[in-house]
Amino acid sequence: MLTLTPNATTVIKDLTMQPQVPEGSGLRIAPAPDGSGELQLSLQPEPTPGDEVIDNEGARVFLEPGTAHLLADQTLDAQVTDGGAGFYLTAPD
Repeated sequence: MLTLTPNATTVIKDLTMQPQVPEGSGLRIAPAPDGSGELQLSLQPEPTPGDEVIDNEGARVFLEPGTAHLLADQTLDAQVTDGGAGFYLTAPD
């Protein structure tokens, strides 16, 4: 199962706790719709049917079923810069 670093947990909670974001929202990770093989991250009010839901201390991540399998042994981390938040994946050593 995808794991979250403390940084990723904090950033996801900060994003989903904004006043304009519905309660229960999460970060959804799915293949980009252009078929490029890249992943797309988006804030969603609820998981899409079939999504795997990860809840780490209130930080919710919704994984598209095929993506969940691909990211099963990865770790999601985040970094905040002046340009905003950036997420990246790391594989186990």
